[in-house]
Amino acid sequence: MTKLSLGTRLFFSHLLVMIVGLGSFLIIAKYSSPRMFILRLEQLERTGIFTVRSARTYLVEGFHNAWNHSTLWSVIVGATAAGVISYLASKRIMRPLKQMKQITHKFAAGDLAERMPETEIPEFNQLGVSFNRMASSLEGVEKRRRDLIGDLTHELRTPLTVVRGYLEELADGRIEGTPELYLRLVRETRRLERLIYDMQELSQAETGYLSVNLQKVNVRPLLESLITKFSDQLLEDGPVLKLVCPKETPPVLADIDRTEQILVNLLGNAICYTKKGSITSKVWKDNLYLWIEISDTGVGIAQEDLAYVFERFWRADRSRCSHSGGRGLGLAIARKLVELQDGWIEVESELGKGSTFRFCLPLA
Repeated sequence: MTKLSLGTRLFFSHLLVMIVGLGSFLIIAKYSSPRMFILRLEQLERTGIFTVRSARTYLVEGFHNAWNHSTLWSVIVGATAAGVISYLASKRIMRPLKQMKQITHKFAAGDLAERMPETEIPEFNQLGVSFNRMASSLEGVEKRRRDLIGDLTHELRTPLTVVRGYLEELADGRIEGTPELYLRLVRETRRLERLIYDMQELSQAETGYLSVNLQKVNVRPLLESLITKFSDQLLEDGPVLKLVCPKETPPVLADIDRTEQILVNLLGNAICYTKKGSITSKVWKDNLYLWIEISDTGVGIAQEDLAYVFERFWRADRSRCSHSGGRGLGLAIARKLVELQDGWIEVESELGKGSTFRFCLPLA
């Protein structure tokens, strides 16, 4: 069975309303008008001015004929006018939906630049605004997907090229296998492994599949252990790690493992871009949140780049950090982990003077 389109349904619904209204008018008028006409004649006869008894039959018959002719033309003219108006109204109502259909076909073909124009119908205008918002979101997702593929390809190319080059030379006998060579290959494969792990974790965090175990956490012991661990790894001429934290720190409602991962990313990032000077970890309470701040005296970030620091694969310095071989995913993962724990993260920086990253977690 063929299903009727919305435009056809609107057209027939308008006609049905017109038919019901006109039919009710005709039925009531057909049976009530002659009786009312006869009653009027009887009222005139009672006045005694003139007598219409002998002409009553002809008058009623003439009234019926006149009524039938006028009703026929009324139905023809009314139905035609109602049909034309219904057609124009349904066509006007269907125009935004047809535009939306055409745009979705373009979306399916890969063209995401088209948008719905404004209409004079408020409901369709609201639908168009929601549709355009969805289109912009899809366009952003598609752009991020392409950027991700490009960035991921770039990140994978270097270690794969290194591994392939060594393996080809080993296979051709141009070089001999040594412990140093095998360790270099292991480092490159671990680099690939870390990249894949970070991408998987970021994808799980963005889609909401990364689980967090919220419980009461005291961040002071966590910060002390991390600062001790990072300090042992720094060279003597490297930056100095400091901790500014009250002894009585209120506990926060957080996942201790995820919070440690955030701090490792922020501290590691600060060490990566701070050759000399200091890196200070500061903790303070503000209303219902506990703030943790990591500030350094490193190279800093340009103001025009601050909006992108939490984007995946973004780095202030495109040359890799000599300490960690950064993959540009740490800050993106840190932001998602903070958000999963009902907090938020922000950054301040000045080129050549250092950067300050701070995030908050809700108090327990």
